Amino acid sequence: MKKVFYAVIVLMATTQLTFAQEQGKFRVGLDLGYAMPDGGGGILVSLEPKYNIADNMNIGFRFESAAMAKNISADGVSLEANLAASMSYSGTFDYYFNSGSSSFAPFMGIGAGYSSLANVGVTLDELDSSEELEVDGKFGGLIRTGFEAGKFRVAATYNLIGKSDLGEGVEVKNSYFGISLGFYVGGGKWKK
Repeated sequence: MKKVFYAVIVLMATTQLTFAQEQGKFRVGLDLGYAMPDGGGGILVSLEPKYNIADNMNIGFRFESAAMAKNISADGVSLEANLAASMSYSGTFDYYFNSGSSSFAPFMGIGAGYSSLANVGVTLDELDSSEELEVDGKFGGLIRTGFEAGKFRVAATYNLIGKSDLGEGVEVKNSYFGISLGFYVGGGKWKK
C-alpha cells in the first residue's frame, strides 16, 4: 500500500503544474473512492479520458470497476451477498461553473452506458452452503457533482442501474452511490 501511495505522489509531482482545462485539449483522470450500494459497501476505481469541447465543458469515456457487497431481497428477507466486482463503461459530459479566475471549479455531470455486473455469491451459514447466482449486464446512467481544485477532483456520483431479477422472488438492486477523490494529467489551464 505504501508503494502505491508513493507512486501516486511521484506521478503528481512529475506532471505539469497547470490547472484544469483548456478547449481542444485532452486530459485523463484517475479516481479512487467508496461505493455504497443498498445495504452494503465497497471500493471503486475509475479511469476517464476526456476531451475539452469548451473551456468549461468536456466529454469523456469512463471505465469504472466497483467491488461491492450488496443486499439481496428474497420475499421480504434481506441477505448480504459476497464481495464482487462489476465494470461499467459510460460516455460522460461535465459542465464547470468557473469564471476562469481561479483553479477551483465546481461541476455537474451526466453519463450513460453499460454495466457488466458480477455474479452474486451468497453464503448461508445456517445451511452451511454457498451459491452463485448469475446476473446479466444492464444499461444505465449516472449523475454527478463535485469540484476540482488544481489537478485534484472530489466527486459524488449516483450510478443508476436497473434491478436484477434472479427468479423466485429474488431481487438485487444494482444502483449505487460513490464518493471519490482523484487527479488529472493534461488538459491545459483555465483561461483568464
